[in-house]
Amino acid sequence: MSRRIRLIVSYDGTNYVGWQLQDNGVSVQQRLNEAALAITGEQIQLHGSGRTDSGVHARAQVAHFDTNTRMPADKFAIALNMRLPRDIRVLYSEEAPENFHARFSAKNKTYRYTVQTGLHADVFTRMTALHVHTKVDVSRMQRAAQDALGTHDFQAFMSVGSTLTNTVRTITKSEWKQDGNYLTYEVGANGFLYNMVRILVGTMLEIGGGKLPEDSISVALSSGLREDAGPTAPPHGLCLQRVQYEDFDTAEVLGRI
Repeated sequence: MSRRIRLIVSYDGTNYVGWQLQDNGVSVQQRLNEAALAITGEQIQLHGSGRTDSGVHARAQVAHFDTNTRMPADKFAIALNMRLPRDIRVLYSEEAPENFHARFSAKNKTYRYTVQTGLHADVFTRMTALHVHTKVDVSRMQRAAQDALGTHDFQAFMSVGSTLTNTVRTITKSEWKQDGNYLTYEVGANGFLYNMVRILVGTMLEIGGGKLPEDSISVALSSGLREDAGPTAPPHGLCLQRVQYEDFDTAEVLGRI
């Protein structure tokens, strides 16, 4: 009898072409599929909560697959990790309801973008934080971040060439925090457009550096024009932090294991 297994997956995306299977290189999904095949003997079709691009990381990606194997659901995490490279870890596994879908059941996601300021880049965070050697005004960036809150058409914050037609999203959290030379931007929403977070970050860094007016996010939201927003920030500072469902929250689960 087929069962649906739910996973929480953490990975360093540096060496991958992204989450999703692609022809131009090795993806996180490919490595998980290979590990699952070794365990179950089945050609697993793994579904994630969403795709992350090349170089983007995840602290708590959610995925599911169906299997006929009798292995206890909570043992899949250990079994998969024995066959995965060290930059991919399955943090949790359980049996999920048959109607659960990692992507379509998701209600909210939270991303974090990390920026390191100062003259010299920190060698230990060079693959997980964007180094900005010029000074930025965090208070300006924080005020601009508030303009993104709520339900808006985020077409101006989507990469040109995307085929999505519904570009309305609701942002429930948008804030910058500072800890010494490190700045983190956390944004939560019911969904994200292609490169939406990275364009928001790129815009706010330009605002913080005085290259764009403080109301640039509001202006871009009103116009819907990509050229009214700032550049796309590099991928390596971005990390998927949390995925929430009606009855499952990665932050809650990871907080108790």
